[in-house]
Amino acid sequence: MTAMFVNLPVTDLERAKGFYTALGFTINDQFTDHNAACVVVEDGHSYFMILVREFLQTFTDLPLGDPAVHPTVATAIFLDSREAVDTTAEAGLAAGGSEARAASDYGFMYQRQLTDPDGNIIELGWMDPVAAAEGPEAFAAQQA
Repeated sequence: MTAMFVNLPVTDLERAKGFYTALGFTINDQFTDHNAACVVVEDGHSYFMILVREFLQTFTDLPLGDPAVHPTVATAIFLDSREAVDTTAEAGLAAGGSEARAASDYGFMYQRQLTDPDGNIIELGWMDPVAAAEGPEAFAAQQA
């Protein structure tokens, strides 16, 4: 697999672009118009396509749900440090996001869950490198 695109419905494209750029992501203007914007999460690998609901509806015959009422997916993005998680979450809150739950701290893993202005859930996390490579038990062993 060379790249992953996650399609997210939005009601206000400009507001959504502002939210995602506040998180530190960029917009690829080559794949952006009045219907959609390509949000670069990790260049060459991970992207969000934020699409106005009417345009996203053309991709399926099924009715689109409202993620603010019935979420069906939570996209997790892991960052390099706990501090990066907090900084990014605070930027998202300042840009119109919300945080319905308190941060989760498991010792080996730290997460904050943001909801974008349209109700799409974005989880920001950090995992200890030992735990990421060898599992949570390896992290616990190194703490003992």
